[in-house]
Amino acid sequence: MIEVKNVTKKYGKVVAVDNISFTIQDGEIIGLLGPNGAGKSTTMNMITGYIEPTEGTIIIDNYDISKRPKKAKKEIGYMPEGVPLYTDMTVKEFITYMAEIKKIDKKERKEKVEKIIEETGLKEVEKKITKNLSRGYKQRVSLAGALVGEPKILILDEPTVGLDPKQITEIRKLIKDLGKKHTIILSSHILSEVSQICQKVIIINKGKIVAIDTPENLENKVSNKNSLYVTVEDTENKIEKVTKKIKEITKIELIKENEDKTKEYLIESKLDTDLRKILFQEFAKENITIFEMKKADTTLEDAFMKLIEGGN
Repeated sequence: MIEVKNVTKKYGKVVAVDNISFTIQDGEIIGLLGPNGAGKSTTMNMITGYIEPTEGTIIIDNYDISKRPKKAKKEIGYMPEGVPLYTDMTVKEFITYMAEIKKIDKKERKEKVEKIIEETGLKEVEKKITKNLSRGYKQRVSLAGALVGEPKILILDEPTVGLDPKQITEIRKLIKDLGKKHTIILSSHILSEVSQICQKVIIINKGKIVAIDTPENLENKVSNKNSLYVTVEDTENKIEKVTKKIKEITKIELIKENEDKTKEYLIESKLDTDLRKILFQEFAKENITIFEMKKADTTLEDAFMKLIEGGN
């Protein structure tokens, strides 16, 4: 379990992290989100023990990381952003070196390195120099380094950045599988990824926590269940005049004009109304052709943007 209690980090007069508190239970996969400069990296660096908080306490598996750093850090595997590897080492040499640094017993070292190589899908490239690997394999090697020593907690900073769609799918599956054995903190700018992988999300903005909840709950909190995207051909610009006559409509907004002269609108209505039938009938009367009509689904990205822009 990870407990962050009233933690603040200051650099001179600049407050990078401002009195944040949260708890992560064993076995959870948590998404840590925020815009650039929000305090995500500082928070992760404090949890790993790389930097110390100015104020507050961080407990890792019942150890205060400031007072018992060796015990606490033993439980953490960290995969930093940017994939920093020793480029003149083979994959197996790098993972073995990480095992030496983490003081894995010599009698067990070879077996545990082999196990991690298998677990991360690196067997076919174990003898290759790391600088000659694809980006996807480099990510796997970095993740393998974090797994050495069988830590209870994995902290993954942008684990899929720069990968192609196939590699992203493979790394996501690997992270999900690792979540069965480890507690994971995942930082990512790809919000659809966080929504797919993480059970809970912590959103930080300007050094403060603005939300802690499941992706589903955050999406539901900002959703407008009675919104439609409607694409129409309206050569005589009658749509706003027509929609004003429909009392159930609470808002109409032009989203974009397309090259084929169609227009896309967002139309919102009262919660107890299904607008679709009404719109078909009224638009047909005025020769407004509907090309497409679909419900406006809310995503984690919508929730994220509303929260960091000051919404509740």
